[in-house]
Amino acid sequence: MIITIAGTPGAGKSSVAKLVAKKLKLKHYSTGDYMRQIAIKRNISLMELTKIAEKDKSIDKELDKWQIKSGKTKDNFVIDSRLGFYFIPNSIKVLLVANIDQCIERIFQQKRTDENAPTKEAIRKKIIAREKSEKKRYKALYGLKIYDIDDFDIIIDTSDLTIKQVADRIIGYVRKQ
Repeated sequence: MIITIAGTPGAGKSSVAKLVAKKLKLKHYSTGDYMRQIAIKRNISLMELTKIAEKDKSIDKELDKWQIKSGKTKDNFVIDSRLGFYFIPNSIKVLLVANIDQCIERIFQQKRTDENAPTKEAIRKKIIAREKSEKKRYKALYGLKIYDIDDFDIIIDTSDLTIKQVADRIIGYVRKQ
Protein backbone atom coordinates (compact mmCIF):
# COMPACT_ATOMS: atom_id res chain seq x y z
CA MET A 1 0.00 0.00 0.00
CA ILE A 2 1.20 3.47 -0.92
CA ILE A 3 -0.43 6.64 0.38
CA THR A 4 0.45 10.01 -1.16
CA ILE A 5 -0.42 13.10 0.86
CA ALA A 6 -0.46 16.49 -0.87
CA GLY A 7 -1.52 19.85 0.46
CA THR A 8 -0.90 23.51 0.96
CA PRO A 9 2.02 24.74 3.11
CA GLY A 10 0.95 24.47 6.74
CA ALA A 11 -2.01 22.15 6.09
CA GLY A 12 -0.26 19.37 8.01
CA LYS A 13 1.17 17.11 5.28
CA SER A 14 4.34 16.11 7.08
CA SER A 15 2.86 15.77 10.57
CA VAL A 16 -0.11 13.78 9.32
CA ALA A 17 1.98 11.60 7.00
CA LYS A 18 4.34 10.70 9.84
CA LEU A 19 1.44 9.74 12.13
CA VAL A 20 -0.38 7.74 9.44
CA ALA A 21 2.85 5.89 8.65
CA LYS A 22 3.43 5.15 12.33
CA LYS A 23 -0.12 3.93 12.96
CA LEU A 24 -0.13 1.73 9.84
CA LYS A 25 3.47 0.60 10.42
CA LEU A 26 4.62 1.95 7.06
CA LYS A 27 7.75 3.84 6.04
CA HIS A 28 7.55 7.64 5.71
CA TYR A 29 9.12 9.75 2.96
CA SER A 30 8.93 13.49 2.36
CA THR A 31 9.79 15.54 -0.72
CA GLY A 32 9.82 18.62 1.50
CA ASP A 33 12.62 17.06 3.53
CA TYR A 34 14.40 16.15 0.32
CA MET A 35 14.09 19.77 -0.94
CA ARG A 36 15.34 21.09 2.41
CA GLN A 37 18.38 18.79 2.12
CA ILE A 38 19.13 20.17 -1.34
CA ALA A 39 18.82 23.75 -0.01
CA ILE A 40 21.15 22.97 2.92
CA LYS A 41 23.72 21.40 0.58
CA ARG A 42 23.62 24.56 -1.54
CA ASN A 43 23.71 26.76 1.58
CA ILE A 44 20.56 28.64 0.56
CA SER A 45 17.02 29.00 1.92
CA LEU A 46 14.13 26.85 0.78
CA MET A 47 12.54 29.92 -0.85
CA GLU A 48 15.76 30.65 -2.74
CA LEU A 49 15.86 27.06 -3.96
CA THR A 50 12.21 27.30 -5.03
CA LYS A 51 13.01 30.43 -7.06
CA ILE A 52 16.04 28.75 -8.65
CA ALA A 53 13.85 25.74 -9.52
CA GLU A 54 11.65 28.01 -11.65
CA LYS A 55 14.54 28.27 -14.12
CA ASP A 56 16.63 25.20 -13.26
CA LYS A 57 14.44 22.22 -14.11
CA SER A 58 17.05 19.77 -12.81
CA ILE A 59 15.84 20.32 -9.23
CA ASP A 60 12.28 19.23 -9.99
CA LYS A 61 13.53 16.45 -12.25
CA GLU A 62 15.66 15.07 -9.39
CA LEU A 63 12.62 15.05 -7.08
CA ASP A 64 10.47 13.52 -9.83
CA LYS A 65 12.91 10.69 -10.51
CA TRP A 66 13.13 9.88 -6.81
CA GLN A 67 9.34 9.72 -6.46
CA ILE A 68 8.79 7.70 -9.64
CA LYS A 69 11.49 5.23 -8.63
CA SER A 70 10.04 4.93 -5.11
CA GLY A 71 6.57 4.26 -6.51
CA LYS A 72 7.89 1.53 -8.82
CA THR A 73 10.41 -0.16 -6.54
CA LYS A 74 9.05 0.24 -3.03
CA ASP A 75 5.81 -0.57 -1.26
CA ASN A 76 4.18 0.06 2.09
CA PHE A 77 4.97 3.71 2.56
CA VAL A 78 3.41 7.12 3.05
CA ILE A 79 4.87 10.09 1.23
CA ASP A 80 4.07 13.74 1.79
CA SER A 81 4.54 15.35 -1.57
CA ARG A 82 2.63 17.96 -3.51
CA LEU A 83 2.99 15.86 -6.67
CA GLY A 84 3.13 12.34 -5.24
CA PHE A 85 -0.37 11.63 -6.58
CA TYR A 86 0.92 12.38 -10.09
CA PHE A 87 4.19 10.45 -9.94
CA ILE A 88 2.79 7.48 -8.01
CA PRO A 89 -0.57 6.89 -9.70
CA ASN A 90 -1.11 3.51 -8.01
CA SER A 91 -1.40 5.23 -4.61
CA ILE A 92 -4.24 6.28 -2.38
CA LYS A 93 -4.25 10.02 -3.08
CA VAL A 94 -4.96 12.41 -0.18
CA LEU A 95 -5.26 16.20 -0.36
CA LEU A 96 -5.05 18.30 2.81
CA VAL A 97 -6.22 21.91 2.75
CA ALA A 98 -6.62 24.57 5.43
CA ASN A 99 -7.44 28.24 5.56
CA ILE A 100 -4.37 30.42 5.14
CA ASP A 101 -4.58 31.95 8.62
CA GLN A 102 -4.45 28.49 10.20
CA CYS A 103 -1.52 27.53 7.96
CA ILE A 104 0.35 30.69 8.94
CA GLU A 105 -0.29 30.02 12.63
CA ARG A 106 1.00 26.44 12.34
CA ILE A 107 4.17 27.46 10.53
CA PHE A 108 4.73 30.31 13.01
CA GLN A 109 4.25 28.00 16.03
CA GLN A 110 6.62 25.41 14.58
CA LYS A 111 9.29 28.11 14.18
CA ARG A 112 10.43 26.51 10.94
CA THR A 113 13.95 27.80 10.47
CA ASP A 114 13.92 27.04 6.74
CA GLU A 115 10.94 29.36 6.27
CA ASN A 116 13.12 32.18 7.67
CA ALA A 117 10.15 34.40 8.42
CA PRO A 118 10.05 36.10 11.84
CA THR A 119 6.46 37.39 11.64
CA LYS A 120 3.10 36.00 10.59
CA GLU A 121 2.84 38.58 7.83
CA ALA A 122 6.24 37.51 6.50
CA ILE A 123 5.06 33.88 6.55
CA ARG A 124 1.90 34.90 4.63
CA LYS A 125 4.02 36.54 1.94
CA LYS A 126 6.32 33.51 1.71
CA ILE A 127 3.39 31.09 1.43
CA ILE A 128 1.79 33.16 -1.32
CA ALA A 129 5.11 33.48 -3.19
CA ARG A 130 5.86 29.77 -2.82
CA GLU A 131 2.42 28.70 -4.05
CA LYS A 132 2.66 31.10 -7.00
CA SER A 133 6.08 29.71 -7.89
CA GLU A 134 4.92 26.10 -7.59
CA LYS A 135 1.74 26.69 -9.62
CA LYS A 136 3.87 28.21 -12.38
CA ARG A 137 6.42 25.37 -12.33
CA TYR A 138 3.89 22.54 -12.17
CA LYS A 139 1.81 24.01 -14.99
CA ALA A 140 4.90 24.51 -17.18
CA LEU A 141 6.53 21.16 -16.41
CA TYR A 142 3.52 18.83 -16.19
CA GLY A 143 0.45 20.73 -17.39
CA LEU A 144 -1.00 20.32 -13.89
CA LYS A 145 -3.31 22.58 -12.00
CA ILE A 146 -2.08 22.14 -8.44
CA TYR A 147 -4.65 20.98 -5.87
CA ASP A 148 -7.28 20.03 -8.47
CA ILE A 149 -9.75 18.03 -6.38
CA ASP A 150 -10.42 15.65 -9.28
CA ASP A 151 -6.90 14.24 -8.84
CA PHE A 152 -7.53 12.95 -5.30
CA ASP A 153 -9.39 10.11 -3.62
CA ILE A 154 -10.01 11.99 -0.36
CA ILE A 155 -9.86 15.68 0.50
CA ILE A 156 -9.71 16.86 4.12
CA ASP A 157 -9.95 20.41 5.42
CA THR A 158 -7.57 20.34 8.39
CA SER A 159 -8.33 23.88 9.59
CA ASP A 160 -10.22 22.81 12.71
CA LEU A 161 -8.86 19.28 13.16
CA THR A 162 -5.99 17.84 15.17
CA ILE A 163 -3.25 15.83 13.51
CA LYS A 164 -4.73 12.70 15.11
CA GLN A 165 -8.21 13.45 13.76
CA VAL A 166 -6.87 13.92 10.23
CA ALA A 167 -4.76 10.76 10.46
CA ASP A 168 -7.75 8.79 11.75
CA ARG A 169 -9.88 9.98 8.80
CA ILE A 170 -7.22 8.87 6.35
CA ILE A 171 -6.80 5.51 8.06
CA GLY A 172 -10.58 5.04 8.10
CA TYR A 173 -10.70 5.74 4.38
CA VAL A 174 -7.79 3.38 3.67
CA ARG A 175 -9.37 0.53 5.62
CA LYS A 176 -12.58 0.84 3.57
CA GLN A 177 -10.67 0.35 0.31
